[in-house]
Amino acid sequence: MHRDARLFVRSVAANVKPGAAVVEIGSRNINGSVRPYFRHTGLYLGVDNQVGPEVDIEADGATWDGDGRQYDCVVCCEVLEHAADPRAMCANIARLTASGGLVILTAASPVRAPHSAVDGGQLRDGEQYQGVTEDDLREWFGVGVTLSIYPSPVEDIYAVVGVP
Repeated sequence: MHRDARLFVRSVAANVKPGAAVVEIGSRNINGSVRPYFRHTGLYLGVDNQVGPEVDIEADGATWDGDGRQYDCVVCCEVLEHAADPRAMCANIARLTASGGLVILTAASPVRAPHSAVDGGQLRDGEQYQGVTEDDLREWFGVGVTLSIYPSPVEDIYAVVGVP
């Protein structure tokens, strides 16, 4: 994750209530983690489809059941562009978010060069990559949520999704 995305997450995380239950979808630390920005919250779980640093649960973010609970805040950074089914992932993220909760999301836009989810380098054989647009997020999250898009200095997508 690049510096500007971390700064965005840090600014939004400061508004997450103390004691909140937070889950990060795509938490494997490849080049920086947002976990430290949530020290003031309660439960913090990192979920990723590969074992690695900052991963508490190995699972697919598109299908993970949340261990039977919902979360006050779901964080998903630099993941959707790599997802095999980003629509399913967004639907699951919305399902994992408690009523009145929020989703903090960053994603690479179509202007960014394709990059690997493994190490940020060149795509490897079989890797999925698709830049994400604001229209994509509106479609994938569907009606009923509040989608706020924030400016990104690198033309990526920075968003906060409010779940009713």
